[in-house]
Amino acid sequence: MEMSLLDPIWVKAVFKALLLPPTGLILVALLGLSLYRRFPRTGRAMAWGSVLLLFVLSMPAVSGALLRGLETAPAFDIAHAADARAIVIIGGGKRRHAAEYGGDTLGTLTLERVRYGVDGGETEAKLMQEALEREFGQQVQWLEARSRTTHENALRSAEILRAAGIRRVILVAHYFDMRRATAEFTDAQIDTIPAPTGGSFEHPDSVLDFLPSMSGLRGSYYALYEISANIVRAIWH
Repeated sequence: MEMSLLDPIWVKAVFKALLLPPTGLILVALLGLSLYRRFPRTGRAMAWGSVLLLFVLSMPAVSGALLRGLETAPAFDIAHAADARAIVIIGGGKRRHAAEYGGDTLGTLTLERVRYGVDGGETEAKLMQEALEREFGQQVQWLEARSRTTHENALRSAEILRAAGIRRVILVAHYFDMRRATAEFTDAQIDTIPAPTGGSFEHPDSVLDFLPSMSGLRGSYYALYEISANIVRAIWH
């Protein structure tokens, strides 16, 4: 799907890329270095502070603590879902131009959600439908392919569900973004039974949990994005 430079979704994507780690902290460090000659104390503090914060956020122990703070739903219990009439799986991104798949395919987060939900190119919803039907043998009855955000997904999915007389669904998302996803569907007047995946996040039990890693930085990225999104949502609501 092509996006205009004035498209709010494009603007949001740019701000997210610039503000969240590692880019945001790298930019602050570079700004600190550029200020060093005129304001040595301020420049030094900005540069070292950014590097140290990036170091800390890259620790699995730190990212795990941040992600644990976002857990709000217990593991799914099928005994509580007897009156649910549909399963809604929230998209979590796609991999574009995957050569081994001959085009776009599901990203890691989306694939985890699709798997749990059943156990510019193609739209994410269409890719999810193909994976569910071709790889997992599950027929998809409704497809919501217009939305680009969780908010839009909730509103447009609610329209489809209400038209089918459905008011209560099993909602599949990751532990760390279940709070926001549930709130969006509640606002859209759809009752949800959370079915979180991707957790839970264990407490550190090894010295390796305190050494920076890509997995640690990725976890902090997800956590900080959700924390920021929840703050913005609270302000706007």
